[in-house]
Amino acid sequence: MGVQEGLQQIFHPESIAVVGTNRKKGTVPHDIFANLLQDNFQGVLYPVSPGEHAISGVKAYKYIVDIEDPVDLAVIVFPSSVMHLAMKQLGEKGVKSAIIISAGFREVGEKGKEREEQIKEIAAEHDIHFIGPNCLGVINTGPAVHMNASFARKMPEEGNIAFLSQSGALCTAVLDYARSKHIGFSKFISFGNKADINEIDLLRYLKDDPKTDVILIYLEEISDGRALMDVAQEIISETGKPILTIKAGRTEEGATAAASHTGSLAGSDEVCDAALRQAGIIRCTTIEEMFNKAIALAYQPIPSKNRVAIITNAGGPGVLAADAAVREDLELASFNDETTEIFKKHLPSTANIKNPVDVIGDARADRYRVAVSTTMKDDNVDGTLVILTPQSMTDIEAIAEAVVEVGSHESKPLYASFMGEADVATGIDILQRHKIPHYILPESMCSAFTSAYQFHNIRQRDTNTIPKFADADTKQVSNLLEEAQTECLTHLPEMYATPVLKAYGFPTLPGGIATSAEDAVKMAQEVGYPVVMKIMSKDIVHKIDIGGIVLNVISEDEVHRAYQYILKNAHKSSPDAEIDGIYVQKMVTGGEEVILGIKRDPSFGPVVMFGLGGTYVEVFHDVSFRVAPFGPGTADAMIHETTAYNLLSGIRGKSPRDVSALSDALQRLAQLAVDFPMIQELDINPFIVLDDGEGGFAADARIMLSKQE
Repeated sequence: MGVQEGLQQIFHPESIAVVGTNRKKGTVPHDIFANLLQDNFQGVLYPVSPGEHAISGVKAYKYIVDIEDPVDLAVIVFPSSVMHLAMKQLGEKGVKSAIIISAGFREVGEKGKEREEQIKEIAAEHDIHFIGPNCLGVINTGPAVHMNASFARKMPEEGNIAFLSQSGALCTAVLDYARSKHIGFSKFISFGNKADINEIDLLRYLKDDPKTDVILIYLEEISDGRALMDVAQEIISETGKPILTIKAGRTEEGATAAASHTGSLAGSDEVCDAALRQAGIIRCTTIEEMFNKAIALAYQPIPSKNRVAIITNAGGPGVLAADAAVREDLELASFNDETTEIFKKHLPSTANIKNPVDVIGDARADRYRVAVSTTMKDDNVDGTLVILTPQSMTDIEAIAEAVVEVGSHESKPLYASFMGEADVATGIDILQRHKIPHYILPESMCSAFTSAYQFHNIRQRDTNTIPKFADADTKQVSNLLEEAQTECLTHLPEMYATPVLKAYGFPTLPGGIATSAEDAVKMAQEVGYPVVMKIMSKDIVHKIDIGGIVLNVISEDEVHRAYQYILKNAHKSSPDAEIDGIYVQKMVTGGEEVILGIKRDPSFGPVVMFGLGGTYVEVFHDVSFRVAPFGPGTADAMIHETTAYNLLSGIRGKSPRDVSALSDALQRLAQLAVDFPMIQELDINPFIVLDDGEGGFAADARIMLSKQE
C-alpha cells in the first residue's frame, strides 16, 4: 500500500481500533475513544484494552488480533516501551494504517530514538503507514466520516481549512482559538515526530482533497526543503490552494562562522524565509496573523487588483484604515460617476462620499447597505472594507446582517472590522457565522487583503521556465575543481575561481599572477592601466581586511610600491601563510558594485545571494536569497527587492545599469550551484554592473569547496 492510499484509509476509515484505551476519564487513552464515540464517528469502533470487558458500553478486546472483522485504522495509545509489540500485532492482523499518539520516542533522547527506529522497521516489514508518534491525533469533520481520533477537548466545526502541526500542544490552543471565531476545518492533523508520514505526504494528500481550499501548517523543522518547495508550487499551480505556514526557530544559536560573505549572511531563517516565498508559501509569525489571512483566503474571492473602498461610521478609524491601506500597498479606489450620484442621493449631506466613505455616526443598516452594495458594484473597486464603531444609536446586529446580505450576492471580497469587544460581540458573531472575515483592527484587515492580492499574483507566476545555459563548459569546471581537490584545496582564490566563472559565461577582467615586482609591471602593461593588485593565498580569505588589495594603480612606480606594500601586510598579518603571488587585474572605473554568491543550505540545498556589494555588505545586509535553480522571473524579483535596485535603476542623474545582464549572471550562478555540489560557498564581490546594454564583469571571486571525506 502506498502512502497516499494509507492516508486515504486514515482519513476515511470504516472501522477503527483504539489500541490501549481504558475506563479512566481524563486520560488520553480513554478520551480518544470517548471522542470517537461521542462525536458520532460513522464507522465501527473497537476498544482494545487488556483486562477490560467493555469501554463505555462497547465490547472490548484483549488484543487487536482478537477482533473478528477487518480493521482499517488503529489509533495506538500504549506506552512507548511496548509499542513494538502493538505494531507487530497490527502486522499480524493485517492493519495497514495507524495513528501513534504515544510519546517517549525520538523527542526524549537516544533510547526513544531506538524505539522509534524499531517501530519504523516493523511498519516497513508489514507495509503499515502511520502518523506520529508523539502527536495529538487526526480529525476529519466531513459528515460521511466525522472522526475525532484525537484527545482534543471538542470536535471543531466543519470548514474548508486544513491545519497541520508538528506540535500537538499547539493544536489544542488553535482549536480553542478557532472555535471562538467559528472557524471550521476540513482536516486537522497533528503529525508529531513524522517517523513515517511527513508534511510532504500530507500536503500531497490535501492537494486533491475536495473538502480543503486553504492549507495551514506549523513546522518546527524542515527536513527536505526542496521537496516542500516542489509540492507547494505543484499545489498552487494546479489547484490554486493557498498554503500558509508558521516556521518556528527563527534564530540559529551557536552557528559557526562562515568563510564567505554569502555564508555569513545566509542564516538558516533568511534562507527559509526566501525559500518559502519563492515557493509561494505565505509565511506568518503568529497564530492570529495566520488565521487573519486564512479566513480572507478561505471565505472570500481572491482580489485580482488592489483598489479598495473603505466604509466607516467614524472619521478617525477611516483615516487609520486609509493609512494602513497605503502602508500595505493597497490603492484607495476612485469611485465612478454612478457611485458618486447614488451616494449623493442616499447618504446625508454631512457624509463624506469620497474614499474612505464616512456614513456618519448615526448610520443604521440602510446607509451601510447602500454604501457597501454600491462600492461592490463599482468597476473601480476590487474589494470593500467595512468599519463600524459602536455608538448609542448603532444597530450593530442589523448592520452585520446587512453586510452579510450584500456579501452573499457579490463576487468581490468583503471584509469587516467591528471595532471594540463587548458591545460589538453579537455583530461579530453574525459576521463570523456567515463567513465574512472579521478583524478587531482595520490594520489587520488591510494586511489580510494585501496577502490575498499577493496570492493572486503568486498564482500568475511562471515558476517552470528555468534556462539551461548551453555555453556553460561543465567539463572544464569539473577538471578545475577536481584539480583543486587533488591538491587538497578547500579555499580557491581568484586565480582558480576566475576560470570557473569564465567557463560558465561570466564576463571577467583580464589579469594574471605575478611573483615579482617586475612581473607585476609587465602584467600591468599587458592589461592596461589602471590596475588593481591583490594578494593571492589560499590561507588569506578576506584580502581587504589585511591590506591585501590596492586599487587604481596607474604607473610603473605605483606597481612597485603596491607590490611591496601588499607583501608586507600579508607577512605581518599571516606570517605562516603560503603566498602564491600578487594578482594584477585590469580595473574598471564606473559601474555599480554588487555581490553575487552561493551557499549550500542543509535543508534547501544550493542558495544564491544578491545584494549591495563592496566592503560594507555585512554592515547593511541589503541582500536577497533564492534557492537554485531558477529562471528570469525569480532573478528579477531578487534584484527588485533590495535597496541596491534603486542604485541600479538610475538615481540623481546616474544612468540606469544593465539589470538584464545582472539577471543573466544570477541565473548562471544558480546553474553552477546545481551542477557542482562540491561548491560549498562562493562570492563574486564585486560584480560590476555597467550602464544599460553594456553588461558587467566579475571583478573578484573566491570559492570554498566541501572537504573530502
